[in-house]
Amino acid sequence: MLTLAFDTATSVATAALVRDDELLGERVSRAVAVLEAADELLRAADLGRADLTGLAVGTGPGSFTGLRLGLAAARGLAFALDLPAAGVSTLEALAAGAPGALPVIDAGRREVFAAGPVVVSPQELEFELGTVCVGDGAVRYRSILEERGAEVPPDEDERHLVRARFHAKLARDFGPAEAIEPLYLRVPDAEANR
Repeated sequence: MLTLAFDTATSVATAALVRDDELLGERVSRAVAVLEAADELLRAADLGRADLTGLAVGTGPGSFTGLRLGLAAARGLAFALDLPAAGVSTLEALAAGAPGALPVIDAGRREVFAAGPVVVSPQELEFELGTVCVGDGAVRYRSILEERGAEVPPDEDERHLVRARFHAKLARDFGPAEAIEPLYLRVPDAEANR
């Protein structure tokens, strides 16, 4: 199976091209450039859109705008290329890249998304002493988490990045892209401020 996978839930988007279990390429970009990154991956592998057999897309939790961009891209590609798609939790993909660690994504509003899934302040995040925390939320709230007994790898550590290769690995139950729903853990800022 040749899978194009991408995640746009955090401030750094990733796209990966995976054939069965072999990573053919991966790109880091911003959510608005994920389709360009996907095109670059196909060209670098000397493949075309017609060679794809499935899509895997991150479902969050994460940025509302980023999630909508990623799901719209997946739905558009699936429709145009008649491809099945699968949604994968961004938290699960982050955890797959750092076995044993607690995935922590910056949720804005001085909160984090974490396994559960939950949205809490970093002071309320539950974990055991010595737990390794990874993700952009762990980096942003490093001092708070470390004061509470967590371990946070250095900022540039690879484990903090949500890698699309893990979306391809975790993808199951491929079907119509329009059936994939984002994982929203709270109402969008625009709705909350009405």
